[in-house]
Amino acid sequence: MSGTPAISVVMSVYNGARYLHPAVESILEQDFADFEFIIVDDGSTDGSGAILLEFAEKDARIRLIQRENRGLVASLNEAIALARAPLIARMDCDDIAMPDRFTRQIEYLADHPEIAIVGSHIHEIDEDGAIVA
Repeated sequence: MSGTPAISVVMSVYNGARYLHPAVESILEQDFADFEFIIVDDGSTDGSGAILLEFAEKDARIRLIQRENRGLVASLNEAIALARAPLIARMDCDDIAMPDRFTRQIEYLADHPEIAIVGSHIHEIDEDGAIVA
């Protein structure tokens, strides 16, 4: 990958195989594509590593680190230390990002230079992906 991406997306995974496909796909399918996706497989034992490796082999924006379990904080700090972009976006392995998340957040930050951190609203979904709250 050449150049500096606009956003570094950081995610730690520990035994998240059940949720990984929709979570990772929701990042890879963002309408804003200038990002790197740093994923730390924190010693998963449920097949997460193989799923993540498959994604990484298909998309050069993914930077996958696979290692023994050290915990969420250590994993996120490791990912942040590897980040190359001026903006860092946080993603959980059991979340699904809306397709315009990055576009909306970048536009907001550009329009409000006094703001340093943004978040977002959530929808709770059931096991079938239907919004419940």
